[in-house]
Amino acid sequence: MSTHDNIGSGARKLYKRDFWAVENRNYTEPHYRMQKAARLLNRIAAGKRLTLLDIGCGPATLERLLHPNIEYCGIDIAIQEPRDNLIETDFLDEPIGFRGRKFDLIIAQGVWEYVGPHQDRKLAEIGPILEADGIFLTSYVNFDHRDKRIYRPYSNVQPPEGFLRSLRRRFTIDGYFPTSYHWVGREPRHPALKAIEMPVTIRVPVAHRHLAVEYFFRCSALR
Repeated sequence: MSTHDNIGSGARKLYKRDFWAVENRNYTEPHYRMQKAARLLNRIAAGKRLTLLDIGCGPATLERLLHPNIEYCGIDIAIQEPRDNLIETDFLDEPIGFRGRKFDLIIAQGVWEYVGPHQDRKLAEIGPILEADGIFLTSYVNFDHRDKRIYRPYSNVQPPEGFLRSLRRRFTIDGYFPTSYHWVGREPRHPALKAIEMPVTIRVPVAHRHLAVEYFFRCSALR
């Protein structure tokens, strides 16, 4: 299926709860990007007691990977197993937030590709709930990959530079780097490749533009 066809079909529809109630079941076990995100968050926390909000948390699988010093809260359009620290909300229709709280850490992974034209508005809602010295960690697919693969439900497809510009209007970008490098447009699956890629947090000049599968962006308040 061509990239053009995928963009056209995805751009017309924002998927709602019925879709995500089924789709989220695919994320009950930690995948590579989530494992790397947990590694980053645990290193950032470095044993300190911090609060974290997971935007688009799905079945809250990330919580299992975090050290106990991180207090986990999550929001999602389709919560499978309700708990006090999880809120079901359509955060495209409702403001992003969690009971009026602010957080030391906020993460949104695998979210922005599905938000259609609402990217800037939703990014603007994150800053006010981030503590002054807090960190916002987020991801975005590299749609410039040599083997780009555009999932039909994607409704917000753009080059990474476009997403980066949007982030810079709302946050200070402290750094960004590929989730992994791969000749094909998917995260590594073989255990040996995962082990090699997991600690990598650098952008290899030139190579990252067409071999980075996705990017992580580490952000803080504008300064």
